[in-house]
Amino acid sequence: MNIGFEAKRVFHNKTGLGNYSRDLIRLLSQYFPENNYYLYNPKDSKEILFTANNKNVFEKKPSTSFYLKFYNLWRQKGIVNDLKKDNITLFHGLSGELPAGLRSKNIKSIVTIHDLIFVRYPHLYSFFDRKIHFYKFKKAAQQADLVIAISEQTKNDIIEFLKIEPSKIKVIYQGCHAAFKEDYSEKEYKEVTTKFGLPEKFLLNVGTIEARKNILLAVKAIKNIDTTLVIVGNGTSYAKEIKDYIAQNNLENKVLFLKNVSIKELSILYKLAQVFIYPSLYEGFGIPIIEALYSKTPVITTHCGVFPEAGGPNSVYINPTSVDEMEKAILKLLQNEDLCEEITRKGWEFVQKFNDENIANEIIGVYKSLQN
Repeated sequence: MNIGFEAKRVFHNKTGLGNYSRDLIRLLSQYFPENNYYLYNPKDSKEILFTANNKNVFEKKPSTSFYLKFYNLWRQKGIVNDLKKDNITLFHGLSGELPAGLRSKNIKSIVTIHDLIFVRYPHLYSFFDRKIHFYKFKKAAQQADLVIAISEQTKNDIIEFLKIEPSKIKVIYQGCHAAFKEDYSEKEYKEVTTKFGLPEKFLLNVGTIEARKNILLAVKAIKNIDTTLVIVGNGTSYAKEIKDYIAQNNLENKVLFLKNVSIKELSILYKLAQVFIYPSLYEGFGIPIIEALYSKTPVITTHCGVFPEAGGPNSVYINPTSVDEMEKAILKLLQNEDLCEEITRKGWEFVQKFNDENIANEIIGVYKSLQN
């Protein structure tokens, strides 16, 4: 098969959508090398996030001066002519968008929808952004031959808000980067510890520092606990709220903010952490939970939405509004080594359902179902 991908985020996005896209291409090219995978990138990247191997993975850009200049128009419509020239029989929009005109060229299509946060939490988005996102997602879901949802939570949201028939939606979970499944040497652990000035024992949180991620709950919870919270992620205006609380409560020595952390360094941070804290209010899936479970680090997260899907039956779940529950959950794990070991072991067993081969087989299965 010649399979095309809307690959803007493969080459331009460092976080969740980009990681999902890059990992999916990696899995397919590794487990099903007989296919050709064409990545349609609208413009040059500012930095190298992904390199096509030019064996079965190829990067494609606008082929005319007009579309090189008006690359967003190319993504929306002009790309279909290039797809036809490249003999693409199936096109996969990796992040909620599809170009117009695929059916007129007899090209089957799939779109992945990660979440509908802009519907669930509209106050986090401007009126204009909400309308644009809703229009794009609904149009893509209607146009696609099949919709991939990354969780049952997202599938239910697509049915409820976009009014798409359940039979058209397939849930295929995300995996995580291979780095989180690697073993590292003591030297590598020490290098990361020294570089970031890490304490011997710490709690870890990973993700964009924004209100929806709710990390202030954990900062408040450790106020009276002898521990350090390491927060990895880029900040928004919400980060100021957290830092103001830290200053007002003299917690400067108990919270450490890190950014510009490589994938390898991040995977080592997970392995060094005593507990991973993820008090988010809403996610499409919650890939950091999977990363923690693969890293054999026990997880505390919230009992709402998708998180029990990602964390499994043995992670620790709390009310996302309760500082007291978070504090008790942290103490419970820090004070009970045997419980931590049991949670870690069972969590690692559970997370194997998200392994690379399973996900690759599910993805290629839906591709083949549309080619028959």
